[in-house]
Formats: sequence, structure tokens, C-alpha cells
Amino acid sequence: MKENKYEIDMCSGTILPKLLRLTLPLMLSSVLQLLFNAADIIVVGNFAGENSLAAVGSTTALVNLITNLFLGLSTSANILTSMFMGAGKNERVNKTVHTSICLSIASGLIMTVFGVIFADKLLILMNTPKEILSLSTLYLRIYFFGMTAMMIYNFGSSVLRSKGDTKRPLYYLTFAGIINVLLNLLFVIVFKMDVAGVALATAISQCISAFLIIRCLMKEDDAFRFEFRKMRFDRKIVARMLKIGIPAGFQGVVFSLSNVVIQSSINGFGAIVMAGSAAAASIEGFIWVSMNSFSQGALTFMSQNIGGGKYTRINRIAVITCACAAVTGIILGNAAYFLAEPLINIYDSRAAVVEAGTIRMGLVCCFYFTCGLMDCIVGNIRGMGFAVTPTIVSLIGACGLRILWIATIFQIPRFHTEFMLFLSYPITWIITFAVHLICYIFMRKKFPKEDKISA
Repeated sequence: MKENKYEIDMCSGTILPKLLRLTLPLMLSSVLQLLFNAADIIVVGNFAGENSLAAVGSTTALVNLITNLFLGLSTSANILTSMFMGAGKNERVNKTVHTSICLSIASGLIMTVFGVIFADKLLILMNTPKEILSLSTLYLRIYFFGMTAMMIYNFGSSVLRSKGDTKRPLYYLTFAGIINVLLNLLFVIVFKMDVAGVALATAISQCISAFLIIRCLMKEDDAFRFEFRKMRFDRKIVARMLKIGIPAGFQGVVFSLSNVVIQSSINGFGAIVMAGSAAAASIEGFIWVSMNSFSQGALTFMSQNIGGGKYTRINRIAVITCACAAVTGIILGNAAYFLAEPLINIYDSRAAVVEAGTIRMGLVCCFYFTCGLMDCIVGNIRGMGFAVTPTIVSLIGACGLRILWIATIFQIPRFHTEFMLFLSYPITWIITFAVHLICYIFMRKKFPKEDKISA
């Protein structure tokens, strides 16, 4: 395959410089993608009605729950393309590209139909207060009209990431993010569209990023070139993508399900705590995507090296990626908590909202590095080709333990506080990481200690 300035040789040389070259643009891309939702929250918090911030923030956990299953499939596109590329199987790389785009369109349409039809029913199940239910429903339905575009962008950028290209998706998302902010201000301040305006701005910006990623793939001159006439599902590749992607997506669903349960509990404390939690969660999101970029880097590096038979690099990739994720979490998490008050004030300046948000950040941000470790070791395990075990561990460690915590300890009257609710996060991160690490040690033994010798 012809090498160009956007590709990275992940199967030879030192790992850290190449990992940073891959992950830093990915980190910035993820931050920009988060800005789509953060811009919504900031604009409605400052220029819309008093219940609008809570309405937008209350939908985040639900959106993640619905989308994470399909976003797991985009992870499988990265893994398969990386393995085929590492093994030099260019024809399969091309088939994976076209199958991925087909799958992104199909999954996006499914989510749009589901989200539009069941938005109000799902919000009611989540205990959404009556005073914001209509606003939350309106926001959610418009937001879901942009799902197909969002999936196309995520699948397309995942495919490009498999060869080390994280720069161009960053450029496209930067442009779309600027458009999103401008449209937010136009629709909310000028046209007084409230939550409908921010949802519409997000959907339009997602369409722009999707268009740019498809245009990029159409201009490729190697196995990554996309052509509409070649759009079709390859049965064997779909089967492999589903085998890898469904467990990965289900793990995302598991985490989101536990967050939905927590959001339902947050809703029970009223609109002030909901607004504070929404602002804090938005800030925390920037830390999480920064750490998670190393998980994505681990997945890509590990997949290429496994595909190329470079088994002696496995442990080095795991150690370096996990260390980078932990250091990032420690620095950014503690910095965010130290600046909690001014940061939350950007979203909502009410003293009660700032206090509620600070309580959450004290527990989440200071221990966030353990979440980074947990995610990164999972990225390494998935890159090695194991999909089911991380899902089972996460099902028990994240979802199961959090729900158990809320159903037992949190229900004790003196422990029925925001502090005890958010304490469930660091406890489950630490336990789940420890179990994942044990699994990694056993799975590493399934591979040879020496590199595969090319014929």
C-alpha cells in the first residue's frame, strides 16, 4: 500500500512518538465533537429559558445509551481494517471500507426512527420532571434526525484511523464545530428557537462533517478509496464486524445503562441538581475523551501489530498506552476540580447549581484516571481480537455494581445524597479495571512470545 503523509507505520520503531502522533489529533477531534453538545448546553444555559439547560442535560445519558451499541460497530471497522492492513490484504481493506459505510447508514436510520418514535416514552421512564419533559422530547427528536450523518462520520473516521490518519477528521470536525457554534447563536439568540435551535444546529453540523469524511475517502488513491458503485455489504466482513462490534457496543450500552439509572436518581433531586450535574458531566466529558483517545490508539496499534505478527510489541503497547491514559487523567482531572467553580459558571452562574456540580466533580474528576486505565486496558484487549470477555466484565463490574449500589446503599436514608450517588463511579472503575487487568494477563499468553516470520 502506498505510504503518504497521513499514514503511520505502527508495526516498527519506537511506540510513544507514533502513539502521540496518532492520539493527539484524535484527542482534539473528540474534544471538538464534545463541543457540539457543550455549545448546546452553554447557549441554552445563558440565553434560553430557565428549564432549558436541565432539558438538554437530561438527554445525554439516554442518547449515549441508544448510540453506543452502533458506535461499537465503528470500533470493529477500525479493528478489521487495521488487521487487514497489517497483514497486507488490500482487497479486504477496500471491502471493509465500503461495508462500513453501508453499515453506518443502516444503523443511523434505525436510530433515527427509534429515537423519534420513543423519545417521550423513554424520558418518562427516566423520571424526567414534567416541567422539562416537553423541552427534552423536542430536543431529542430533532437531535436524532442527525444520527445517520453522525454514524457516517464515526465509521469513516474510524476507517481512516486504522492507517494512522487522525488529522483530516480533526480538520473536518473543526470546520463543522465552528458552524455548530454559529448556528447555535443564530437559532437561539436571533430566532428564539430555544432547545429546538441547538438541536437543529447540531444535526446540521453533523451532516457537514459526514459530507467531508465521505469526500475524503472518495479522493483516496489506495485501498481506502470509497466509490458509490461499490457500496454493498460483504457477508463475511459484516459477520466479523458484528462478532467484534456487538460486544463492544454492548459494553458501551452497559455503561450508558448504568448512567441512565444514575441520571434517573439525579432527576429525583430536582432541576437545580440536574443542571449542576449536566454542567459537571459536560466538563468531565472533555477529560474522558482525552483519556479515551489512548484507548483508541491502543486498539489501533494492537490490531495492526497482531495482524502483522509483531507479538513482541504487545506488552509494550499495553503499558505505554495505559500509562499515557493515567497521566492524562491525573493532570486534567485534578485541574478541572481545582477550577470547578469558574468552569461550572460558564454553564450556569446560579450558586446552587455551582455547588451541586462541584460535589459531583470532587468525586469523579479526582479519580478519573482509574476510568482511563479501565478503558485503555479494554482497548488493548479488543485490539488483540477478544470482544466478549471485556463486555462480560463490564456488565458485572460497571452496570451490575452501580445498580446494586443504587438499589442498596443509596436507598438508606442517611446515604441518600448526591455525594453517595456519585461515589459509585470511582468504586466501580477501580474494581472493573482490576478484573480487566487480570483478563489481559491471561489473554496475552495465547500469543507467541516471538514475532511471526514472514514467508
